[in-house]
Amino acid sequence: MEEGNHSVVTEFILSGLTDRPELQVPLFVLFLLIYVLIIVGNGGMFLLITIDPRLHTPMYFFLRNLSFCDLGYSTLIAPKMLQNFLAERKSISLTACAVQIYISGLFSDMECLLLAVMAYDRYVAICNPLLYTVTMSRRFCNQLVVGMCAVGLVESMIQTCLTFRLSFCRSNVINHFFCDMAPLLALACSDTRLNETVLLAFTCLIVVSSFVTILLSYVYIFSTILRIRSIEGCSKAFSTCISHLILVVMFYGTALFVYLRPISSYSMDTDKMASVFYTLVIAMLNPLIYSLRNREVKDALRKATNKLLSTS
Repeated sequence: MEEGNHSVVTEFILSGLTDRPELQVPLFVLFLLIYVLIIVGNGGMFLLITIDPRLHTPMYFFLRNLSFCDLGYSTLIAPKMLQNFLAERKSISLTACAVQIYISGLFSDMECLLLAVMAYDRYVAICNPLLYTVTMSRRFCNQLVVGMCAVGLVESMIQTCLTFRLSFCRSNVINHFFCDMAPLLALACSDTRLNETVLLAFTCLIVVSSFVTILLSYVYIFSTILRIRSIEGCSKAFSTCISHLILVVMFYGTALFVYLRPISSYSMDTDKMASVFYTLVIAMLNPLIYSLRNREVKDALRKATNKLLSTS
């Protein structure tokens, strides 16, 4: 198709992680293993929390939703990524690219907001334990998750519509392994200032506000823990937060690095590695961090395993 002196893009080519042929098969095996671990870990965590009544608490309710987000995000990206390691032509249609932009935005927004809500949950549990069951009621928890979904759906729709109103006439090669906002905007021959402004505004609204919520929650949490005279009590209170803190550092550290920069400073080699960590590695590590450091999860897993072995 022609529009003026420019050829209009109807599909994109994903450059992938590397163009070196000798690395395609080893990378395929590596990321297939990562994806399998994501499915087993997050799927197992989701199922375990669902079937074990002892884990039917607000903290694990939000953790189950986090596992669902990790499963969805990785499944959106990994299969196409794996296919392209072995494919000669790494193409993706305009529609499929828009779907990746939309759904990845939804899941990343939800994960960001979930981490903030989980911090608030720990704040209520430690700082106001007598009001915990009243404050974090099942209805309120459900409302929080519905609200997070609504925010993600609206934000992703706005971003996707703004992105695909642009004309992509410079090239159809996306220097990435999936359709992401920054490398896509780099291909546009239209003015992208509105897109960059809206992207920055939503990033500040969702990512930064969530991070501030987490920061304030932990200021109150640590101040409360420091007032506990019993060393055992301090250790027990802190142990309920450490897994969440590890996830926060990994997620927000990478997300802020990737998205809180102008498009002009975009460095593809660095961002590809950061995006691998952001989209796949964190999703693989989340269930490991919670299962290895959480006695309740380990007990529930042991019970489920023994029950499965006894029936087989």
